[in-house]
Amino acid sequence: MQQTFVQPEFRVKIDYDKCHKCGRCVQQCGWGVYDFNERPIPHDEKCRACHRCVTYCPAHCITIEKNTLAFRDNDNWSTDARKAVWKQAETGGVLLTSMGNPRPYERIFDKLVLDACQVTNPSIDPLREPMELRTYLGRKSDSVAVEPNGTGGFKLAGSTGLERNVKLDTPIIFAPMSYGSVSLNVHRSLAMAAERCGILMNTGEGGLHEDLYPYQDNVIVQVASGRFGVSPEYLQRGAAIEIKIGQGAKPGIGGHLPGEKIDREVSSTRMIPQGSDAISPAPHHDIYSIEDLRQLIYALKEASGYKTVGVKIAAVHNVAAIASGIVRAGADYIYLDGFKGGTGAAPQVIRDHIGIPIEIALAAVDQRLRDEGIRNQTSIIAAGSIRSSADAAKAIALGADVVAIGTATLLALGCHLCQSCHTGKCSWGITTQKPELTRRIDPEWGAERLTNLIHAWSHELQEILGALGVNAVESLRGSRERLRSVGLDEQTCRILGVKPAGL
Repeated sequence: MQQTFVQPEFRVKIDYDKCHKCGRCVQQCGWGVYDFNERPIPHDEKCRACHRCVTYCPAHCITIEKNTLAFRDNDNWSTDARKAVWKQAETGGVLLTSMGNPRPYERIFDKLVLDACQVTNPSIDPLREPMELRTYLGRKSDSVAVEPNGTGGFKLAGSTGLERNVKLDTPIIFAPMSYGSVSLNVHRSLAMAAERCGILMNTGEGGLHEDLYPYQDNVIVQVASGRFGVSPEYLQRGAAIEIKIGQGAKPGIGGHLPGEKIDREVSSTRMIPQGSDAISPAPHHDIYSIEDLRQLIYALKEASGYKTVGVKIAAVHNVAAIASGIVRAGADYIYLDGFKGGTGAAPQVIRDHIGIPIEIALAAVDQRLRDEGIRNQTSIIAAGSIRSSADAAKAIALGADVVAIGTATLLALGCHLCQSCHTGKCSWGITTQKPELTRRIDPEWGAERLTNLIHAWSHELQEILGALGVNAVESLRGSRERLRSVGLDEQTCRILGVKPAGL
């Protein structure tokens, strides 16, 4: 057997003086790191630093350390670049990875700060005054008419089209994650939490398992290029329908769910053979123009009784013009996914080098739609590494109606960002279909943690609105005057429509 040049990334250290030799670490590890021979014996090369063994070790005697093996410094050839060459020389394959882009690109949200009221414009105490976070997802009318209501007041005259909008109690929804890439218990947790919070979860491209039917009023059903799980009944069950064109983590390519993750339940839900790879083509083979997209949008509207239909695209170079075309094709919302968005599996070269930041894409799209006078015809969902309520507030100020969170929800369920979802061995039971691992997620427990997360972020959004002196999230939407940049260059500020701090 040839010796690999790639040394273990982590070192597993066990304090055997404290170790109970109970074997809990062996039982908890999904990666097979440990053998047991009177005491646990770790194999460093298998460790992903997911910390499952650390968390559940009753003696707290396990530590995971980064392998500090020294390499000669070279600014041109980083250690990661050298390891990638060695791996590909050994395998001849594409390097796969998971989750969001970890490279040190500029994090624009971290260089934006929000305004606050002082003296002449009083702030509002959210604990004493009502704060409105309610948001409606979908196309808004160009104008409305009113008529007397017979009691001296007025009421809206005729249909405004707003009745087809989807009501959200807070401007946060769960990002698309397909059944197959994540376990059914994760989907159950998301669906239960979405119902409790008055928001939406998204099926991703993996279909809707029958266990989620009771939550269908809080579910976006997705139609992707593979058409997995799509049927007239599926379209009827969703609160809204989403056409997935692209994904922020892997723009321009399709998806691949390995056959090992296609068990009986996944195959039934996706309507594909058990054990076969689920491969989504890069393009929709019936969409090669805006006119083709328009035909699909209206076909889905007609098939579903004219439900809200949105289009998900990755943030790429000409995203504003693309978004304009999508609105004119009849989409009720646009889902913009930035290049730091997560994925269950993607080629590393695609995830790390293709796409643009969500902050830039969001500002460009919002401004383009305003300039063309069609901003009211669509809602914008921003996604691609929304890490906190502060990111959510800044995204809304840049023009988003709603933000979608994916990685944050998985973190709430135990994910430690080990970026190994594509292996199907997730020790936390999140991105696996192995029964002995998936049962580690109790849907009731998961729903409670996700509900807590949404409530916490919503309370923080209300605090931010109070500091800004506004009592409705609608007043913050697209209000870039309430943002200032710290350390961003002039060109970036111009694209964002944000002044530097001090002006």
